[in-house]
Amino acid sequence: MKTHSCNATNMSLRNPAVVMQPQKLGAMHQNRLSFVRILIRRMANQQWKITPTVWNISSQGYGIAQYRLDTPNQHYHLVVFSNAINDEDRNDRVIAEKWDVTFALVVGDVDDVLFDQLHNNVPLQEAGRLSSQVLVLARANKSVRIFNHIIEKLAQGQQPETQLLADVGYILRTTAVYGNGKFGIADFELLEDNPDLSLSFSAQMCAVYILRQFSLDWVHFLAQQQANGNAATLARPLQRYIGIGNATGLGMAPYLIRHPRIIDQWMTTRETAIAMAMANPITSASRLKLASLLQRAIDHLQQTTTIDVDQRQLNVAATIELQAIIEQLTFTAVDNNNWQDLLAQYHTMSQETQEILTSCILELYPEQIDMLENNFNADETLSLSTGICVSDLISLLQQRYQWALDIDFYQPLNNYWFWYRSKDKEEPRIGIRGQEAGEEKELALDIARQVFFLYQELQRSSPQETLATFLLKQPQYRAIARRTWTLGQCAMGDIQINILDQSTQPIHLLRCKLAMFGATKFDPRSDRWLRVTFFQGAPLSDELHPDEWLFPLLPTTTKDIKELP
Repeated sequence: MKTHSCNATNMSLRNPAVVMQPQKLGAMHQNRLSFVRILIRRMANQQWKITPTVWNISSQGYGIAQYRLDTPNQHYHLVVFSNAINDEDRNDRVIAEKWDVTFALVVGDVDDVLFDQLHNNVPLQEAGRLSSQVLVLARANKSVRIFNHIIEKLAQGQQPETQLLADVGYILRTTAVYGNGKFGIADFELLEDNPDLSLSFSAQMCAVYILRQFSLDWVHFLAQQQANGNAATLARPLQRYIGIGNATGLGMAPYLIRHPRIIDQWMTTRETAIAMAMANPITSASRLKLASLLQRAIDHLQQTTTIDVDQRQLNVAATIELQAIIEQLTFTAVDNNNWQDLLAQYHTMSQETQEILTSCILELYPEQIDMLENNFNADETLSLSTGICVSDLISLLQQRYQWALDIDFYQPLNNYWFWYRSKDKEEPRIGIRGQEAGEEKELALDIARQVFFLYQELQRSSPQETLATFLLKQPQYRAIARRTWTLGQCAMGDIQINILDQSTQPIHLLRCKLAMFGATKFDPRSDRWLRVTFFQGAPLSDELHPDEWLFPLLPTTTKDIKELP
């Protein structure tokens, strides 16, 4: 597996003081380099094949299904267990103990011994133990409303109500997708030399994509059961519109703090792509193509349902601003400039608008942007250079971590929250410092605070003192010194957030990671969790192609939803 150092680019990138702000990260959208987009292109270009091999599902919808995935290098199986649960047991939180569907992606064949292990452990999720042949362990719940509606309509020989599909957009919603050594399954190191799944989170995304096919096969099967074989087939454009939902909470946030080299590499690669695209000259053809993509983004936002008032307002504001950009592109001569010049005119527009615009511009140059898709893995080593002294680290902190030094950590509001892991399911949670239990189990996610007190201690030391001597006397600062020295050499560096601040919004971190994965339709349910959709608009497993499917739209007319070849 190819990994990348901090000095991975010589291009002029956007200022990390802007890019790594949580509000900016919390406005990101899917783009060509999102992991689901890379996965689908790889599947299409290499002609991966997905085949159902086992279908032991009852007429009530419960049982076992298996899908085989063949690539040019290996074969895999997704094993799905559909379970009967009571409505009151259907819970998206990690505290749940029962789910509508549990599933696992395994490498190679599923023999009797492995199947018995999967059958006995996959439905238990965290309570089970599996082998390293298992790459992904996951679970999902039904959208009962969509599930029942689609089956009912197809059984009646009709198509489902499109507006209801737009309101939800999926049949199944994942609540956890585990990889990387959890509960005995394969460590990511075992995939580093796997040409199929060596990129970050590609195994998890692949499992979710195959689950999407299961969800479609599931409702078709049950509709046929109800209609004695005379049910309608869901129109293919509507099948494409069905994705896989996801409910994500605080559990995702610590990853972005604990893996700074990976996050820097993700963001540096993305910013490199943006810089490459922005340097292209504007032509009449590219203007019209961009205007078309922006109109699609407007339609997509208008079709996005969210209960969050703030997100609704952000979406409305973005549609207004995007319309203004379209009018300029359509009616104003802007040829012979590059996109960077044009983008500079919109720096006062909302972060949502700016990030939608960059995602759309990336779509104009696939031959340039797709060349970067193997650049996301990173060497996670944090180290100090030999021979550096206290003054060297002070200088670096002043240059790259002034955002942390400007925070007064003697003020209680800047230390308001503490992060800890619950005892029962090891779920990350936050509590109010000094008021709630668990502070003694605080997780070391307080990077800004650690930087602040490291700097204070460095200021009390001799500038000429070697950093090695300083750390011998103050060993509690070794980890943060290694981190800041390493990330200070990186293009993007650390996320510029005080995660302890009373006003901090963890949802910005969640959305950043979900956008990198390739999620769409962001629906915040609080400032701590949200729902999204994956693979909405993606090609079906029997029609894989590498073309773009940015900002998927609901088929709304009879012509749109008719059966296509």
